[in-house]
Amino acid sequence: MRRTLAFPLSAALALTGAAAVAQDLITRDRVGPADAPNVMTFRLTGFDLYSSDPATRAFFETQFLDLMADYPDWRIATQLQTDNIGQEQARMLEQVRAGRGPDCAMIDSSQLGLFKSAGVLSPMNAHFSQDQIADLFPFVRDAVTDADGNLLAWWWFTSLQVLYRDTSLVPDAPATWDDLQAAALTTVAAGREGVLFNGGRWEGTAFDWLPNFWAQGGELVDAEGRPVFNQGDNRAKMLAAITYYKDLVESGAAPSRVVTIINYDEFNAAAAAGTAGLFIGGNWQYGQLRGTLPADQFANWELSELPGPTPDQRATGTGGWTIGAFSDDPTAVEICARIAYEIYATEGNAFQGLLPTSAGIYDAYDAFDGPEYDAFAAALVNGVARPGAAIYPEISNQLQILLGDVLSGAATPEDALDAAAAAVDAAYARQ
Repeated sequence: MRRTLAFPLSAALALTGAAAVAQDLITRDRVGPADAPNVMTFRLTGFDLYSSDPATRAFFETQFLDLMADYPDWRIATQLQTDNIGQEQARMLEQVRAGRGPDCAMIDSSQLGLFKSAGVLSPMNAHFSQDQIADLFPFVRDAVTDADGNLLAWWWFTSLQVLYRDTSLVPDAPATWDDLQAAALTTVAAGREGVLFNGGRWEGTAFDWLPNFWAQGGELVDAEGRPVFNQGDNRAKMLAAITYYKDLVESGAAPSRVVTIINYDEFNAAAAAGTAGLFIGGNWQYGQLRGTLPADQFANWELSELPGPTPDQRATGTGGWTIGAFSDDPTAVEICARIAYEIYATEGNAFQGLLPTSAGIYDAYDAFDGPEYDAFAAALVNGVARPGAAIYPEISNQLQILLGDVLSGAATPEDALDAAAAAVDAAYARQ
């Protein structure tokens, strides 16, 4: 039976009141009684339990309080992560290795391979059935399990990149790179900026660009996790994808300021200001646009799969976050597992409209009805997860530098690719 999750403002206010009554049980750095004899540390992002949105915060406060009612002798000491994903995750891994890390934490899916290879994650098998694990999408299941079948984390939501367009200017979805460039130039002629995308130095830039490489069948690493993106056919595919972005900027189809963009919020702001014609963004932005744009303006915006070099060559990156445990305490691992599944993967995903990693969860809630979810499901068919190799964060770092140098005109695609590959190979040799 599908579940309808309704959370109107009145309910949010009621829960806010309930949370106020129980303010001694939930604070900025704690969930549960202050004098509870057992403590589990949980390092999380600031987008839900500590959201600036009152309804979201109230929802998650209630979810956490309900769960912790089953553990009256425990409290959660919460720790907020910074927005610098790569830096924050590297710091957390260093702390875990030194015995100073959290008991439970949100781990970006792009960084999970580092934690798996370090052998620091506590198996969660006891808290998930084989049916639940089997129902995970294949790319998710491969990422969260090891060679022995141990469940090392729970990937609680996924995401994908899509192309957003203002249909009043671009009525038809561009299917190829050439189509996108032509469509973007049309919007420029109408006084818009063309196509916007992340081009600054952060993970979003690499993640949004990599589908252009993957659509051609390119591989970043081999089966043993060695970097191979500059070898054989992969080099030609890399250069084609780099040149595609370079041509967008040089032709004026994309503004030169893309090299400074390191935040998806800029695309929402441009859409609201009426300056954007197209942008490459995440699936979650559809709901954000619906909530911020006037209805008549929002009606013009549609999403579609990312274009490929040909109509039949498509890919999109599948991202999202996982939750893993580092504790040796069985109860702490149990609480961590329940947070991951009962709060985030099911009710939390339905409330926030995030994409589940399990077909069963996707089918269980009415919240996932709607044409946008049909489009997301279709795009996920061509989804590619970032490799679970320990070298991936350095590959991403060098790709960010590469794209910045090429798009700014500081280096040719060939020279930038050679420099990136040399830096990655050196980092791999040090592992």
